[in-house]
Order: sequence, then C-alpha cells, then structure tokens
Amino acid sequence: MHVKIPRVPLVATLTAVVAAAALLALPSPLRAPADAGTFRIAATDRAPVTPEATAPGAPTATATPETTGPATSAATVPGATPVGTRPPVVDHGPRTGNKVALTFDADMTDAMRYQLRSGAVRSYANLKIIELLERERVPATFFLTGKWVEQYPDVTRRLAGNPRFELANHTYGHLAFTPDCYGLPRIAEREMTADVARTFDVVAAYGGRQTRYFRFPGLCHDRKALTALAPLGVTVVDGDVVSGDPFATSWRPVVRASLEGVRPGSVIVLHVTEANAPMTDEALPHILAGLAERGLEPAPLSEVLGVG
Repeated sequence: MHVKIPRVPLVATLTAVVAAAALLALPSPLRAPADAGTFRIAATDRAPVTPEATAPGAPTATATPETTGPATSAATVPGATPVGTRPPVVDHGPRTGNKVALTFDADMTDAMRYQLRSGAVRSYANLKIIELLERERVPATFFLTGKWVEQYPDVTRRLAGNPRFELANHTYGHLAFTPDCYGLPRIAEREMTADVARTFDVVAAYGGRQTRYFRFPGLCHDRKALTALAPLGVTVVDGDVVSGDPFATSWRPVVRASLEGVRPGSVIVLHVTEANAPMTDEALPHILAGLAERGLEPAPLSEVLGVG
C-alpha cells in the first residue's frame, strides 16, 4: 500500500456548510486531500507506549482468530500495525490493476442523537445504500462510530453478516481530534486512545470482517492525534477521492466528485448517514455505472490496499 507522512488536512469546503456544521455540531464535508504522496513512514518512527497500550481494543500477541469470519489475530487483521508505532496514514492503494474501495462513514454525535429523539430527523442509517450494495453484490468498507452502532444494532448486524463488507473504526462519538475541524466539538487529548479502543470493542462484538483501519472525523489529524493511536496498532485511512456527499442537495455533484479523480487503487469517501447525506443513495447507482465504464471494480479496502 502507499502511505504518506502525516499532515494536517486542508479546509476546502463551502463557508455556509461549515457554519451549519458548527451550529449543529454535526459532521461536515471532508476536505479534498492534497496530492497523495508515496512517502513511507520509517518503521523506527515509534511513539512512547503508555499504560494505555493495554487498553480495551488494543491488539495483543496472544489474540486468537475469531471462528465466525476471516482470521482476526493481531498478526492477520487487515490494517494491524505494531503496537507502539505511530500509525501510517494511507490515501490509496497501488496504482495497478482495476480495484477501488467504496468506503462509507457512519457518523453519530450527541447532537445527532438529540435530533433523532426529538423527531427532527428520521434516520441516520441509509438502508437504500445497503440494499443496493447487497442486491448488486458490491463490496464495501464501513467506518462506524460507536454511538452509531449503539443506535443501530440491527443494521450493524446486517453489515457484519455480509461477507463482502468490512468493518472499520470512526471513533466513538465523532469528536474532533484537532482544533478547527469543521466546527466539531473537540475530544481531550488524554481521552483519544480510550475513545478509539472503546469503538473497536463495540464493533468487534458483531463479528464479521473486522479490521484495524481507522478514519478521523473530518479527516482531521495531526502528530498528537496520531501519537495517541500508537498503542492501538492501527492504520489511518484518509482517501484520495472525497465525494462531498454530506449536506449535498443534488446527486450530480456527488457523482462528479466521485468519478473525476478516481484511479486504480482509489479510496472513495462516502457516507451512510441518511439525514446528513441525503443524496448518496441516488448518486451510488451512477457512481457504480461510472466506475464500470472506466473499467474499475469495487473491492474490500484490505484488497485495494494490497493486504488481502
């Protein structure tokens, strides 16, 4: 896989969208990544290992494979990296072959939970997306927040039960790990490790195709945030194709953004949070058709990154 030196994401979203996200403390559009470099983090770039290295969710040398899915020992789980090593940050896989990864973020904040309880929104789980992927037998990887899993346990079981779907980590409550991340409330630095470890535990209970892939909310991360993840043995996945589907009012721009820069090895960032990304289910059939026209085929993230 291709990895790059960690960098602070660039803000490239509309002011109005950012303002709306700040007001509601909801997830906002991700920044378009800068050129995804091919630099590799040295294996000796190690962060100090704190007692949190044994926090729940951290892989251990004695982990045993699950019996309900692919092998899940620390040595074989996709995305697993040496504990105590600052995690690599990946934008895309090798630029060979014809595979691309469709990744779907499942955000959930306390503000979103309040909107569900109050009836302000109907759902943050877009079942039309899942039904289309199931019907067309399309592989995908879902980056789940712990609170989304707790809100939608039946949908999570459905995802875990599909052998074409991989499950990954998107934090527990979609808090920002850096300042000025699209108006998201910020998590305390001392709580970062435990937050991500807790989410691995929440997701692991559902079985299926577990991974050690992790995505920061808003793709916002810096050296401190990456150091906090060192005890957990993860790979951070940004993406080189950002669809811009949050708060979209038409499916056409989402399709255009998803296809314009797509190449072999691309990681496409989409959302399965219906109320915040209402056009994604309409855009997805056109995205799939566009990929086929380009001779590109969706595959699990681990396969695109050259793991499986």
